[in-house]
This record gives sequence, C-alpha cells and structure tokens, in this order.
Amino acid sequence: MSNRLTRIYTRTGDAGTTGLADGSRIAKDAPRIDAIGGVDELNSVIGVLMCEDLPPAIRACLDGVQHDLFDLGGELSVPGHAIMSETHSKRLEQALDAFNADLPPLKDFILPAGSRAASLAHVARTVCRRAERAIVTLTKTDQVAPPLLQYLNRLSDLLFVLSRTLNLHAGGDEVFWQQGKHRV
Repeated sequence: MSNRLTRIYTRTGDAGTTGLADGSRIAKDAPRIDAIGGVDELNSVIGVLMCEDLPPAIRACLDGVQHDLFDLGGELSVPGHAIMSETHSKRLEQALDAFNADLPPLKDFILPAGSRAASLAHVARTVCRRAERAIVTLTKTDQVAPPLLQYLNRLSDLLFVLSRTLNLHAGGDEVFWQQGKHRV
C-alpha cells in the first residue's frame, strides 16, 4: 500500500460528502456509498463470525471471503475499474459444493438458529443480501460489473451452507420451521 494514513480525520466529509478512490466526491447518502457501506458491514459481520471457534476449512474460506469483499468494495470505490471476475464466484461455488457434500439433504425450511456460530453465519447471510440489494439499486443509476452481484449472490448461498455446517460441527440439530406453530 503506497499511501499511509497519518491522520484519520480529514474534515473533508463534514459537509455530507465523501471521497471515492478515484478522487471524486459524492454525497454520503448516494447509492454507491450505500453499496460500499453494505459490503463493509458484511465484511465486519464476517469478522465477528470469525471470532468463534470455527473448523479450519471454514476459517480459511471466510478469510478469503474477507479479502474478496475488500476487493469488491475497492471496485465500487473506483467506478469503471475492474477487480472482481467470474473466478471469484467460481471459488465460492467450489467451496459451496465441498461444504454441502457433507450435509444431509434439506427437505424443510430451517430457522436462523442453532449454535452461536451458525446463527452468526445467518446474520452474515442476511447482511449479504442487503448489500446485494444496495448494489442492485446502484445498477439503476450507474454501471456495475456483473461479477459483483454474482459474487454476493453466491456468497449468501455459501453463508447459508456454512450455517448448516456449523450447526453440524457443534453437534446440534437444525431448527426446522413448523407452519402455524405458536408458543405463548
């Protein structure tokens, strides 16, 4: 990294704008900034998940995902600059296939519950979907390379499979949805 921050505050955002990596400035509530923020939030939630006791294969996978998400955010920060490619999504598909191979077939809907790690994976999945929606909104006004949406779509699927894997790893059962079940 060629630039080091020697001072964290710059005061340049005090009027409600922020700088993109290409040097341009836009409103802090612009769709592009919302999308960047969604990806940043997702990366942070995955960081919280990684504080849990995870199997080494899941930890390694999520470590790679965090680096990918930084790249994805970087691409959003420099309009027109491509970083992400279909290769990133292919890696997620390979991980999905590997983790899913050890799971029992899913015959019912499951609730986002179970072990703490599995529940955090579900939180990450929902934050991923929100980031994906923010990028879809961005596509209405700006051009966004298809690999970004493809990656987040695969990542939400991976996080679902990881939640199931983490429940299995914890020795717990998945919590299946029961229509009409009410407890008082």
